[in-house]
Amino acid sequence: MAANSRSIRYSLVIPVFNEEAVLPVLLRRLDQVMFRLDGPAEAIFVDDGSSDSSSIVLRALAARDSRFRYIGLSRNFGHQIAITAGMDAAQGDAIIVMDADLQDPPEVIEQLIAKWKEGNDIVHARRLSREGESRFKRATAHLFYRLLGRMSSVGIPADVGDFRLIDRKVLEALRQMPEQDRFVRGMIAWLGFRQAEVAFHRLERAAGETKYPLFKMVRLAVNAALGFSDLPLRLAIWCGLTVSGLALLYGGWVVLLWLGKDSHLVTGWSSTIVVVSLLCGINMLMTGIVGLYVGRIHAEVKRRPLYVVQARVGFDRDETAATPAIHAVNE
Repeated sequence: MAANSRSIRYSLVIPVFNEEAVLPVLLRRLDQVMFRLDGPAEAIFVDDGSSDSSSIVLRALAARDSRFRYIGLSRNFGHQIAITAGMDAAQGDAIIVMDADLQDPPEVIEQLIAKWKEGNDIVHARRLSREGESRFKRATAHLFYRLLGRMSSVGIPADVGDFRLIDRKVLEALRQMPEQDRFVRGMIAWLGFRQAEVAFHRLERAAGETKYPLFKMVRLAVNAALGFSDLPLRLAIWCGLTVSGLALLYGGWVVLLWLGKDSHLVTGWSSTIVVVSLLCGINMLMTGIVGLYVGRIHAEVKRRPLYVVQARVGFDRDETAATPAIHAVNE
């Protein structure tokens, strides 16, 4: 089924970072799913600075098969930016974002499309289970979504990653949000529109290693908290007021002891050091929280591009003349 950029109905956006081990299975299953779709489809692979042979395989595929496109970023910009680069290039009426590691089963795409046809503009894929993940990661993910739901003024669906379908008009609205520190799932939730969910069991990685270790998960959580909640700032204010109030009470108590010439009042520097250290620690913590917000403002005002594209394959050609060749790659 050759895809024509003027009549593409479905765009699949798939960020890739060192996924050479899983690509053969992924491409085979994508081929089967795209063949069953009721309209022309394109699959846009965004190579986020891979150092393995992923780029070689995907560039060759995009050069031969009109349904596939390749975007090679100049370096690793991160998962959220890679998603953005793929969506910026998408031509379809419905855009589906999914990971390349097969933890997001390509077969679920058909369920997302069915919900879209019912009139929903955004269809989230919600995880019922998370196979192959440690108890610690499952527990922290559960805690993250619950805390984010309470902190944010926007209803961000729990247990939902970036695997979802969005309508064309949602994409156009999303393109008007050019912030640098991106939390795409929160940005899409902020837009509103009519939303629905499809539940699925998240599978274990087919091959390779996770691209979201603890450090990157923490960074994503910080971006989510700072981007969609002012609760840290409000907590800083209340913590400052609380500490100041306790300091005043303590000072009043010391004055009363002094006026009463209480023998238990010991003149010394220990209590002073403790109070000063406490206040300095609280001050540094609050300053750090404010500094995070100021740093985000600094990143925004520089107005650097979100990403730099090094190579694009499969976008500028006669689509009707191309012949699908994915089977030759998989064999």
